[in-house]
Amino acid sequence: MRKIEHIGIAVKDLEESNQLFEKLFGAPAYKQEEVASEGVKTSFFMNGPNKIELLEATNPESPIAKFLEKKGEGIHHIAFDVKDIVSEIKRLQDEGFIVLNEIPKKGADNKLVAFLHPKTTNGVLIELCQEIE
Repeated sequence: MRKIEHIGIAVKDLEESNQLFEKLFGAPAYKQEEVASEGVKTSFFMNGPNKIELLEATNPESPIAKFLEKKGEGIHHIAFDVKDIVSEIKRLQDEGFIVLNEIPKKGADNKLVAFLHPKTTNGVLIELCQEIE
């Protein structure tokens, strides 16, 4: 893992939260997109070298909808940039981590992604991200 790629925050209303974070950072989101396969709409903000991803559920069965129902708004995951997601998944499995999706899938912001189960990471959902080239 090379660096924190972004911090994901689950929100109930993306437009309302976009306004809040625009005021907070003094700049608008640089990107918004929907990831239909995950049932989510996202906005990305830059703050210095750091990225924040806001996530709103687009259907009641999505992981974000379930998170919001259980825990409310707040930090959903921490994402780490990796060079080779396939080898990183294998390495982490060999170390005893539970990978929620062993085959990387297309995520937001032109990334391949995989997630580690929070039960094996002190309650924090960890996302692995590799730039799609």
